[in-house]
Amino acid sequence: MAVPKFDEKEMRVVFQRKSIFTTTNVYDYPCSIREASDSLYRKKEPVWQFTGSEYKVFTPRINPDNIARGMVFDALPFNAEVEGGGKDMFGVTWEYIKQVRGSMVRPGQPMLEDMNDWEDVLVWPDIDSWDWKGSAEYNKPFFDTDQDIKGWLQNGYFERIISLMEFEGAIMALCDEDQKDAVHAFLSKLSDLYIDFFDHMCYYYPQIEVFYIHDDWGAQKDTFFSPELVREMIVPYMRKVNDFIHSKGRFADFHSCGKIEKQVPNMIAAGWDSWAGQPMNDTAKLYDKYGDQIIIGVYPDYDAANSTEEQQRQAARDYAARFCRKDKPCITPGMAFDKLTPAFLEELYRQSRIAFSE
Repeated sequence: MAVPKFDEKEMRVVFQRKSIFTTTNVYDYPCSIREASDSLYRKKEPVWQFTGSEYKVFTPRINPDNIARGMVFDALPFNAEVEGGGKDMFGVTWEYIKQVRGSMVRPGQPMLEDMNDWEDVLVWPDIDSWDWKGSAEYNKPFFDTDQDIKGWLQNGYFERIISLMEFEGAIMALCDEDQKDAVHAFLSKLSDLYIDFFDHMCYYYPQIEVFYIHDDWGAQKDTFFSPELVREMIVPYMRKVNDFIHSKGRFADFHSCGKIEKQVPNMIAAGWDSWAGQPMNDTAKLYDKYGDQIIIGVYPDYDAANSTEEQQRQAARDYAARFCRKDKPCITPGMAFDKLTPAFLEELYRQSRIAFSE
C-alpha cells in the first residue's frame, strides 16, 4: 500500500488506550492498524513507529496451558488468583504465584528424568477434542477492536522441555550425547503438534495476524547455552513451525527474555519476523547489524526521569532520525515504558509519520 503523506490533523487524539505498562494516545491514523501491521511485517512500507499498543494479545482458555500459566486473555473474565494454575496440555501441574502474577511448575516432581523416556511417559494432547467451535463463538466480541490480534503460545520449545524436566534436566538433555537423539525426536513431534495447533487457531480465529511465541533463552548477564547448541537442537524445529505460519499468511513474533544478543543469527535462521527483547541487550547495535533481516525492538537511550518535556521530544526526534527508516523498519518496545512518556510518544508518532511518508 502507498503510505499517505503526513497531515498534522492526524495528531488529533481519538481516544486513550491503557496497557500493563502505560497509557498511549490513539491518533487519527491514516489507515487501520491491521493495514499498518501488515505493511510493517512484510517489510514493505512502515506507516508509523509501532510501540506495542497496536496489538491485542489473545490467549483463549481452550488451551489448558493458558489457564495453567494464569494468562487467559479472551472474551470472558478470568481471575488468575482463583482460576490460574492446574494442569497444562501435557498434564504438568503449575501453581499460580500471586506475588509475581504468574505460574511456575510445582518443583521436585519432574514428569521426565531422562528424555529417552518421553515416548513411554508422555500423553500427547488431543487438540481435535477441544471445543474450538464453542470458543470461536463466545470469543466473537474479543475481536471487535481496532487493534491487530496476536495469538500467544506461552510454552515454546526449550520451555516445554523445562516444564517436563525442570531447568537443570532440560539443559542437561540438550547437551547430553545420550539424550540428544531423544530430544530431536521429541521436538520433531512437538513441532507437528504446534503446527496442528496453529492450523486450528488460523481456522477458528481468522482475525489473528501475528503469532507470539514464548521461549526464554537467557538471564540478565548471558544466554543459557551456546549459539552452536541452539542451532543444532532448536532452530530446525522453530523453522518448521514458522514456515507453516508463513504459509498461512501470518507472521511469527519471538518472545525471548535475557541477554541473548549472540542468538540473533539463530532467530533469523529459525524464520522469526520480529523480536523485541529486553533492554540489557545492545538493541541499537543489533539493529545496525541485523535490522535488514529481522524486525528488532530498539530501546530509546535517554534519561526520561530527569528530562524536560522538550528534552523528551528531542529524544524522540533523535530516535526517529536514527531508527525510523523505510528500508529497515524496527519497533519501539512497550517494555521501555519508563522512557515512553506522553511527550516522547507524541513526537515519535509525528516524526515517524514524516519519515515514512517522505
